[in-house]
Amino acid sequence: MVPVAARNPEPRYGMTVPLEGVPLHEHRPWLEELAALGYTDLWSKEVDGADAFTPLALAAAWAPGLRLGTAVAPVFTRGPALLAQSAASMADAAPGRFVLGIGASSPVIVSDWNGLAFADPFQRVRDTLRFLRVALSGEKVSADYDTFSVRGFRLTHPIDVPPPLYVAALRPQMLRLAGREGDGVILNWLSADDVERAVAEVGADKDVVARLFVVPTDDEAVARAVGRRMITAYMNVPAYAELQRWLGRGPRLEAMWEAWSAGDRKKALEAVGDDVVDELVVHGSPAACREHVARYVRNGVTVPVLAVTPVGGELADVLRELAPQGRP
Repeated sequence: MVPVAARNPEPRYGMTVPLEGVPLHEHRPWLEELAALGYTDLWSKEVDGADAFTPLALAAAWAPGLRLGTAVAPVFTRGPALLAQSAASMADAAPGRFVLGIGASSPVIVSDWNGLAFADPFQRVRDTLRFLRVALSGEKVSADYDTFSVRGFRLTHPIDVPPPLYVAALRPQMLRLAGREGDGVILNWLSADDVERAVAEVGADKDVVARLFVVPTDDEAVARAVGRRMITAYMNVPAYAELQRWLGRGPRLEAMWEAWSAGDRKKALEAVGDDVVDELVVHGSPAACREHVARYVRNGVTVPVLAVTPVGGELADVLRELAPQGRP
């Protein structure tokens, strides 16, 4: 395995967009300040708020110095050709600055909210990755993949610089796919100490993006209460539950899963131990949060992407206090 220092001489520093509590049409001054503070990347999310591409399209014009990425665009909720078109449009709007991150998403988003079958997620991500690699190069695609077929698709306006393709991965099979066929990997919901295990599956010389949930407050009780709510919301999604079992955290979460399955949400929250919150959620003073983020970087993350939940403070102040030190 390549030493972290050799693979990652100067890590980037990202922020999740949209920013919490800021309407999209008001993002411009915020993005300009993020760039001035030394943040290098903006990575979108797509759950039940903004879609993955619109915030980045605005940022392409408003923050011309920042790299932009989707974390992630689900492979089920857009057809392969539409996903290629969206990626090509973003790559044209931000030449050389856009990264397309794709992932399986979850049964709730794909099936419950979009009425689509959530079947063979690994194969669907793999097939979409292979299709996009060809389609974004400008070639005509007629191919039968395991999970879909494409007949005669070609981008009308090929792009000069195809975007890098990153894979959102949780466990070994998808992590290895990111290493073999992707240009980078996107990690989520793991501790700083878990990073080396994940990176070992990916292999060397890949960009490692990790979304980090940050609750910047000295009030441990408040931070842990917020963290427990986030953990119970995510860790009852099957893929995230299996991630925690793979990482060895399963025994400490079994009581939470049992209470949740029984419909006792209050008991489920109470069952999440302080130690689990402290491992999976970055919290504390700004200095403590920056040091916690630095631990992820030392263990192999090349792009820490903060997802900030401001508690007891103004968002603008929080973003300044969390900004990477030693930058403009």
